[in-house]
Amino acid sequence: MAPARQSPVSPLVVRWSRAEDERAGTPLLVALHGRGSDERAFSGIAPYLPEGITIAFVRAPIAEGGGYAWFTNRGIGRPVAESIADSAAQVLDWLDTVAARHTSVSVLGFSGGMAMAGGLLFTKPERFSSAVLLSGTLPWDAGLPAGPGRLAGVRVLWGRDEADTVIPADLVARTGRWLREESGADLAERVYPALGHALGEGELHDIHTFLAETGDRPS
Repeated sequence: MAPARQSPVSPLVVRWSRAEDERAGTPLLVALHGRGSDERAFSGIAPYLPEGITIAFVRAPIAEGGGYAWFTNRGIGRPVAESIADSAAQVLDWLDTVAARHTSVSVLGFSGGMAMAGGLLFTKPERFSSAVLLSGTLPWDAGLPAGPGRLAGVRVLWGRDEADTVIPADLVARTGRWLREESGADLAERVYPALGHALGEGELHDIHTFLAETGDRPS
């Protein structure tokens, strides 16, 4: 039986890398933390990302275990359809209020944040010029459109450690097949040995390079 749905907290809490008067005309990166974490812990990646971008570290809307989650689930990496749809709508509604000030919009998600980033991409792929998907799975069997060519025109960096045992192997394999063979994305795939379920220096370097190359593309 699926867990009871929890109502999202509104409005979203966002921690910005720049002051409001410094954001206009910059590329925007929407950064989504993992399950049980929050926007403050995840903001530690900011020094490793390109200086010219604006980063919005968004707090997930469901309080859970001292941190926050993007959706209720049916097991690790398996979102309840109504829950992830609600959170995606909330993030996209917020994005409507800020995106026009920026030259492009990208999304970065780690672990549970990767599933949420996938939810945004499945729902409104045209809103994003690129995506960084890290140590997780896309949100399968959650009622979101994921047909062939869904991410056509979107640059995607997918990074993981093959020895990471946190995310079920069948979900990672399904994600890989779809990204490579069906998504239509401009895909860069990276595997980082001995990294585990974490971000490492080599991965952060690759993210920096990827985002620097994306920044001048319009959303």
